[in-house]
Amino acid sequence: MPDHKHDQDQDHDQDQDHDQDQDRNEGQEQRRVARSGWVAQTGVFLTVALLAAGLCGALQPATGIPPEVLQLTQFGPALAVAAVALLWPGRIRDRLAGTLPARSEGPADHEARLPAGNRAALLLTPALIIALSAGAALLTSGSLPGTSSQAFAHPLTLLVTAQLIGACAEEIGWRCYLQPLLRTRFGPVAASVLVGTAWGLWHVPALTEGPAFAAGFLTATVAMSVILGLALERVRSNRLLLAGGFHTLVNLGMLFVTDETSPATAPMAVFGAACLAAALPWIASARRAATAPDRIAAATADGPR
Repeated sequence: MPDHKHDQDQDHDQDQDHDQDQDRNEGQEQRRVARSGWVAQTGVFLTVALLAAGLCGALQPATGIPPEVLQLTQFGPALAVAAVALLWPGRIRDRLAGTLPARSEGPADHEARLPAGNRAALLLTPALIIALSAGAALLTSGSLPGTSSQAFAHPLTLLVTAQLIGACAEEIGWRCYLQPLLRTRFGPVAASVLVGTAWGLWHVPALTEGPAFAAGFLTATVAMSVILGLALERVRSNRLLLAGGFHTLVNLGMLFVTDETSPATAPMAVFGAACLAAALPWIASARRAATAPDRIAAATADGPR
């Protein structure tokens, strides 16, 4: 009788090991499927986003909508996501929700959590960026770079609503689609830098204003992308509204305070530096979270009692 019981225990242990191996293999397969074809999907997304933005920009004058109210080019990334969804429909829902498995970087990456309250901090960061930009402009030139007089010709509620709609259309592509896709291949900062670079290069007109202007603009987009990438890491709800809200607040600040329509190099260089300065605390916070010991492991570790 004891031998029979022992055989049953062994069979039970073997079944458990088999189930664990099966779960592990299924998880590895899910990661492989999620990561497969990321180059093709990224290429299609960026190509369609660029072409759609150009087409929307060409149609902008015919609509009669003033550019300071809503730039139709902002809908390019959303159209690119639609194109990718038609080609690869299987995982688009998970990707937009940010639930694709992230690249594993060991226990630190798996267990790290950004400090609580990062969502509120994300929506407060644009105020810091604009304040730094305005302060630097006042210190260096004694005046703000200039405020768009055309912006004041429209009701504030109209500007805010239109900017939010346009920003969310963009962020469907950048932070809700491309960021989770690249996170299956790269770490959070590396993925954010790549998204920010693509985001900056997508703004073709800004790159035609000269090397210094383009450098300031790219610095700004990469820095803001890092902020958004770290703030939205593992966030599974309201990703679009958080990213769109951040984007809207920055756009409104640039419209009223820094005058984003000006081709002057100095204001854009200051804006890029302000974005970089605002990104540094986010990077430092993420590094501290990644290197902090696991609380559960620390509490259960053997030691003096």
